[in-house]
Amino acid sequence: QAQLVESGGGLVQAGGSLRLSCAASGSTFSSYSMGWFRQAPGKEREFVAAVSRSGSSTWYVDSVKGRFTISRDNSKNSVYLQLNSLKPEDTAVYYCAATGSIVPLSRMYDYQFWGQGTQVTVSS
Repeated sequence: QAQLVESGGGLVQAGGSLRLSCAASGSTFSSYSMGWFRQAPGKEREFVAAVSRSGSSTWYVDSVKGRFTISRDNSKNSVYLQLNSLKPEDTAVYYCAATGSIVPLSRMYDYQFWGQGTQVTVSS
């Protein structure tokens, strides 16, 4: 069973950058594909990005393509989300999640383990 802890959120101006980190413990990190999701106030949680077990495959929602980059370091049991060119509509709580799937997935119910989330606020 994996435990996930996110960090790196904060307040940033539009156009700025943040790097989110998610540290995993309690299980073999490299056996999980990892994803990032976000939930804005009053909205459903949505998929942002995912990365395969090895890091060789990634998947992004269209709204963040070219601005966000997901990566992982299996030696550090961590997955990252680099957020560039941030917009006010990126404001949300960002969650990392783990799935036993070999390939990265975009559906919430495919993920078995979740972190507690980290707040990202983008001011205009």
